[in-house]
Amino acid sequence: MFGTHDTLDDMLHDVLKALLAEKTCVKATRGDFTELFGVNLHLENPRARLSRSEDKSKVFSALGEFLWYLSGETKLDFIDYYVPGRFQEESDDQITVRSGYGERLFSFNGVNQIENVIKLLREKPSSRRAVIQLFDATDLLTHYKSIPCTCTLQFLARNDRLNMFVSMRSNDAFLGLPHDVFSFTMLQELVARSVGMEVGEYKHCAGSLHLYKKHAARATRYLEEGYQSKIAMPPMPQGDPWGNIKSLQTYEQGLREQGAANFQPAWDPYWQELAQLLAAYRAYKDKNLPVVLDLTGRLRPSVYKMFVEAKADLLVAGAANGVAL
Repeated sequence: MFGTHDTLDDMLHDVLKALLAEKTCVKATRGDFTELFGVNLHLENPRARLSRSEDKSKVFSALGEFLWYLSGETKLDFIDYYVPGRFQEESDDQITVRSGYGERLFSFNGVNQIENVIKLLREKPSSRRAVIQLFDATDLLTHYKSIPCTCTLQFLARNDRLNMFVSMRSNDAFLGLPHDVFSFTMLQELVARSVGMEVGEYKHCAGSLHLYKKHAARATRYLEEGYQSKIAMPPMPQGDPWGNIKSLQTYEQGLREQGAANFQPAWDPYWQELAQLLAAYRAYKDKNLPVVLDLTGRLRPSVYKMFVEAKADLLVAGAANGVAL
């Protein structure tokens, strides 16, 4: 249905335009939506995973959701810090979120699926068995508020490049797709570095790719912004990434739970900038404009700076409207 896309914004532009043009409306519990059936999407450069638009520039929530998955848990309070309110509606007990992928990635019936695919690809790079299962038969045993939208993640190594194919039963094109592409391509790059490969291509298949009518106006505004600059995240440093991931997780936890954390001065600039994004988000939540401005000055202009500047602008606007900082 769609051709190859260079960036996430190129993909979103085509997908949302097509969904807004759809005339048939499906009625559902969560709201009416238009739908595309059996859609295949292809991102040629998985590092171009961040939207550069004003409305879809969700680097903080996307990075937070990715780290939530890497925690190996499904705790509601973790993701609620980055996406306030949204996942509360998906929790059956207001403690965990069944549709979160963390536990299924790292301890699915006691199996560490990430570790398994890395081990398999190291031993047999040509394997077609490097598949992670997320949706499970038990998800249909009773009516849960939310179950995984993703069925499988497949890693396929060819010509020393690691490709990824994601199969989804259902995909919210406006809220879910940008976060899914970010998290899965980051995971693709993590696995690629773990097995000593370069990142290949990313393909994303959705049985139901849909746009809720309640998001139609925002989707239209996004399209009216026009095409965005085609800038990708820098490559993840070569070598095993898991030590740096662990340090970043510790840093993030300190920010989220205590409001402060010890910075790692020896970090490679790649990991340092991700940590600075997390610190900027904490400062924004604390309405600490001086810290947000300081971090804005440290980030490279071509990649992350615009996202932190947007948070600074919101704080300035809030102060101008009488909101105490």
